[in-house]
Amino acid sequence: MAFKSLAALLAVAGSIQLANAALTRRVACPDGINTATNAACCSLFAVRDDIQKNLFNGAQCNAEAHEALRLTFHDGIAISNKAGNVGGADGSIMLFSEVETAFHANIGLDEVVAIQKPFVARHNISAADFIQFAGAVAVSNCPGAPRLPFFLGRKVATSPAPDGLVPEPFHSVIQILDRFADAGPVGFEDVEVVWALSAHTIAAANDVDPNAAGAPFDSTPFTFDTQFFLETQLRGQDFTGKGTAQGEVTSAVKGVMRLQSDHLLARDSRTNCEWQSFVNNPQKLHDRFIDAWLKISLLGNDQDAMIDCSEVIPEPTTINVQATFPPTLSNKQVEQACADTPFPTLKSAPGPATVVAPVATNPAVRANLHK
Repeated sequence: MAFKSLAALLAVAGSIQLANAALTRRVACPDGINTATNAACCSLFAVRDDIQKNLFNGAQCNAEAHEALRLTFHDGIAISNKAGNVGGADGSIMLFSEVETAFHANIGLDEVVAIQKPFVARHNISAADFIQFAGAVAVSNCPGAPRLPFFLGRKVATSPAPDGLVPEPFHSVIQILDRFADAGPVGFEDVEVVWALSAHTIAAANDVDPNAAGAPFDSTPFTFDTQFFLETQLRGQDFTGKGTAQGEVTSAVKGVMRLQSDHLLARDSRTNCEWQSFVNNPQKLHDRFIDAWLKISLLGNDQDAMIDCSEVIPEPTTINVQATFPPTLSNKQVEQACADTPFPTLKSAPGPATVVAPVATNPAVRANLHK
């Protein structure tokens, strides 16, 4: 009897092993090149290759990649718990672009949407999934970035998102924290807002200041590093003598734009210690941005009902760099805000004062709009 029981247990164990093997068995994709753990992910390889070549200029961390990341946020965050959780990452900003790109918070995204629409049209993918997929691929092109997860199968919008749900640079800290707290059924905690703003390490201005088109938010806009959190904590300087536009404050580095919202969040008692904790901490930057990205990219959707296609996202290039003060700057320029922990002691980069060039768009990509 004992032998029979053992045999039965072994049989059950064998069945579980076979079942697990079946779950992890890869399938050959119709293209004859790629394999996937789920056949539904196969079509994404062609989408990936197309946007890498024709949108991101051969897998570059270019302006189009920056804008693709921005679009993921503007589509996803447009959901409100108070309004019944309608909206979210559902593609509405592309499907109803004439409405949503006219919202003040979305100024400048009309061209981004127009550039991306042809890619959606020639592939079997929804606008909702494409926006988030393109954003994840875009981030993978930036050295130092984490590999972002991607789930397939978002619901598709049937109406535009309401206006007023995307935070703006001139909003107060309480407005921004309240807006995030109301996004989705569970909302975002204050520290999660800081995690989400890690995206600004590879971001640039779009229609914030007409005199500073393409101005990056830190001195290394093509590298996913912690310089953004360092440089927003430094005392600003007026390099032009012309002042700043609405939603903008003076920055510490010439050519870099500092958003008023970033400046205030770096100094507010609810967020300043979390902000400072990212300085020279790339592992935390990776881990927490993945958390924030996934949450935003799934707003309004049920992850359990979706397919994990993260394997299609390329592996970013790893880097090993230490955060440094820009040339001529040091701890003397730090506006200490976190009362709990001293600001890290860092080296200053050598050389004269830095002048950071704007992030330029690719004329060839824009030219495709008129073909």
